[in-house]
Formats: sequence, structure tokens, C-alpha cells
Amino acid sequence: QVQVVESGGGLVQPGGSLRLSCAASGSRFRINSMGWHRQAPGKQRELVARITSLGSTNYADSVKGRFTISRDNANNMVYLQMNNLKPEDTAVYFCAVTAIVGSLATYWGQGTQVTVSS
Repeated sequence: QVQVVESGGGLVQPGGSLRLSCAASGSRFRINSMGWHRQAPGKQRELVARITSLGSTNYADSVKGRFTISRDNANNMVYLQMNNLKPEDTAVYFCAVTAIVGSLATYWGQGTQVTVSS
């Protein structure tokens, strides 16, 4: 089993910034990719950004140029730098870790609330 814990959410004004962190832990496992998803009230969960263990990335069109995903493979950490935040970015942000623990599976954190409001 892989445990996933997010931190860094909070309340910010439009145009502000936040940095989310995610840590994966457990026994023996190999991480294939780590990413961030978000879910706003009344909407389905959507992919925000993803990064593989080799460093390739992809972003949702709505966050390109504003958000940056990065990782620390040695410490099983992934980060999401969120700049120029907009009210429509308000959502619960979930960290997802795709890892091999006997077989390939995805593990989810409990989420961290990001609220962008004046």
C-alpha cells in the first residue's frame, strides 16, 4: 500500500500564489507518475498536471502558463506551483500517485482545499 498526503492549500486572493506539496510513502514501490487533479462543486474531477518519473509533463489547457509541476524522485515528492490564481481555480486538489506494488495501481490523497476569492 502507498500512502499519499497533500498540503499547502488555503485561501488566496485572485492573482495570488500557492504551492502544493504531495508526499508518497510506503514499503517497496516504484512510482510511474505523480499528478494533481481537482474537483469543484458540481463538476467532475479533472486532471490538472502530471509528471512522470522521467520528467515528462502535461497540463490542462486552463492552467498552462500559470501552474508548474515538479518532483523530487529521491524523496517521492511532487509539487504544484500555482501562480496568478483565478476564482475558477477554486476546488479540492487531489494528489494521485501511479505506482507499481506488485501491479500498476493509482493511489489518492485525501485532498486539500484551494479557495480563490476576494
